[in-house]
Amino acid sequence: MKAGDVMTPRVISIEADAPTLGAVRLMLQYRISGLPVVGRKGELVGMVTEGDFLRRGEIGTQRSRNRWLEFLIGPGRLADEYVHARGRKVEEVMTREPITVTEDTPLDEVVGLMERHRIKRVPVVREGKLVGIVTRANIMHALVSLATHAKTGPAGDDTAIRAQILLEFNRQSWSPMTNVTVRDGVVELWGTITDERERAALIVASENVPGVKKVHDHLVWIEPNSGLVIQSEEDEARARAS
Repeated sequence: MKAGDVMTPRVISIEADAPTLGAVRLMLQYRISGLPVVGRKGELVGMVTEGDFLRRGEIGTQRSRNRWLEFLIGPGRLADEYVHARGRKVEEVMTREPITVTEDTPLDEVVGLMERHRIKRVPVVREGKLVGIVTRANIMHALVSLATHAKTGPAGDDTAIRAQILLEFNRQSWSPMTNVTVRDGVVELWGTITDERERAALIVASENVPGVKKVHDHLVWIEPNSGLVIQSEEDEARARAS
């Protein structure tokens, strides 16, 4: 999927010369935590978010430092913080040159940008002009849509299900040698794991294959330091009951 497939095309934005109070009101009105800032021709010039209004002189939350620390920081940064805390126009508090993507940017790249830069939204631009925005909510909507489609997708017979599970296992570098049996859509996993986290991953990979009704865990964990063999909770419960 690409950014254009999940973006919100009708974006709530604000002009750079608008008052900061106007940006706050828009965010509260539409229950959003950030706004793209545009120029008079619709070009993207910045982003303003809730974080830009946390340190404000009106509410007494502007930064306050000791004199010696102010000396180390330098007058330039102090002056910039002063503008940010007391600026009356959006352009005075916004983040300039924000991270952007195009409609053709792959979705995994968009998510990577969000993680790397710790941001919640990425504007989508076309020739410098704002055409949409991708937020974390858009990513979640795409996830629900694809998961629903996969859940209701065509299910194969037991042989096809087993083949798909093994194919997924073979794609993963962490996957240990695992035997899989399938009967009437019920999957049985057999094998040895050396990390307990592999168990959950193998089960999840199996559950995601269309047609799988249930997964039974018979995987055995060998504790690497002691060599102790530990059965799955399912098999231990069965052993206690017998």
